[in-house]
Amino acid sequence: MGQPQQPDEAEAGAAVEKPDGARPPLGIGMVGYAFMGAAHSQGWRTVGRVFDLPRRPVLAAVCGRDGQAVRAAADRLGWAAAETDWRALITRDDVDLVDICTPGDSHAEIALAALAAGKHVLCEKPLANTVEEAEAMTEAAEAAAARGQVAMVGFNYRRVPATSLARKMVAEGRLGALRHVRVTYLQDWLVDPQFPLTWRLRKETAGSGALGDLGAHIVDLAQYLVGEPVVGVSALTETFVRDRPLPGGPTSGLSAVSANGVGQVTVDDAAVFTGRFASGALASFEATRYATGRKNVLRIELNGEHGSLAFDLERLNELEYHDHREPGTHAGFRRILVTEPDHPYLEAWWPPGHGLGYEHSFVHQARDLVTAIAEGSAPVPSFADGLQVQRVLAAVEESAAKNSVYTPIPS
Repeated sequence: MGQPQQPDEAEAGAAVEKPDGARPPLGIGMVGYAFMGAAHSQGWRTVGRVFDLPRRPVLAAVCGRDGQAVRAAADRLGWAAAETDWRALITRDDVDLVDICTPGDSHAEIALAALAAGKHVLCEKPLANTVEEAEAMTEAAEAAAARGQVAMVGFNYRRVPATSLARKMVAEGRLGALRHVRVTYLQDWLVDPQFPLTWRLRKETAGSGALGDLGAHIVDLAQYLVGEPVVGVSALTETFVRDRPLPGGPTSGLSAVSANGVGQVTVDDAAVFTGRFASGALASFEATRYATGRKNVLRIELNGEHGSLAFDLERLNELEYHDHREPGTHAGFRRILVTEPDHPYLEAWWPPGHGLGYEHSFVHQARDLVTAIAEGSAPVPSFADGLQVQRVLAAVEESAAKNSVYTPIPS
């Protein structure tokens, strides 16, 4: 994660950059420019100004189907050029890495073509819409690795300094053998039954609903923190509003306007499932877009024989930690403020106590990927990690369809 920098007359935390000529460029081509595209653009624009990187990211081109809209996005987000065909983007000589920020139905096609064209690939989560697509992508990524290419899936919550610190503490044995993992991801942007039928509510584009959108995040985060896979699940899913107004134009993030007519919602609105980790630890998961009043609440708690850890995305610079080996007279949960320069990623940011935000996870994602490319190392989470998450999601759907029967997850 890097060592703390020694302060000098420059502002504390500022990166010491090499001259541009000493750092070979890494041309980035991004497909998609909406919510995730804007977040990834922020990461690519910022990372080389904060971290001392071995290669210099260059925002070469962004791609979208609407020529006028993608050119405006290129200007707004800092991209040098715009394309309207992703096939043209992946053949550009100035693009070394293809960043995929599109709906899930196009992930596999773009990733497979980019890897075949000799490009590195970053693909937003979930990796694909089906296990079969994810398997093909993983196989292609492993073949590409032999040619010196890397492929990574974008589970950005791994890159929050507090969750990275939590993983380190678990790996060090601070909690001992784990017993329980409970995790929820709650949003409310679908509570209004008049919200339009956007692409996120259609199985053919999104793959699944809250399960893939939010559940993928919490499955990956739980497996990352525990350090082992979920091996079986028992699940319930529900679609609360089955028909919605058709959208009246392009969507922006989680916002849209309605038009005339209605269409059928073909994905889940909520998923609740229990699971078992390989070690026998028990887990509970909840993902919903109907938790009225909750905007983006991701909470996870791990209980072990020696202690517990808890993280809340709404307080993302903090961890709660309980050491059960302390005397009961003064034991209890304590707050760890994750802003010290020797905490993960924080050697390059601000003085202690100055917190980071959501967007910084994408900066850290870019740093780790650029470093892996320069070093020729395998980045994490890999496409194989994304495939594991996809298998869990598929098992959840299978279990729910079979009245919550316990469903093992193939390895």
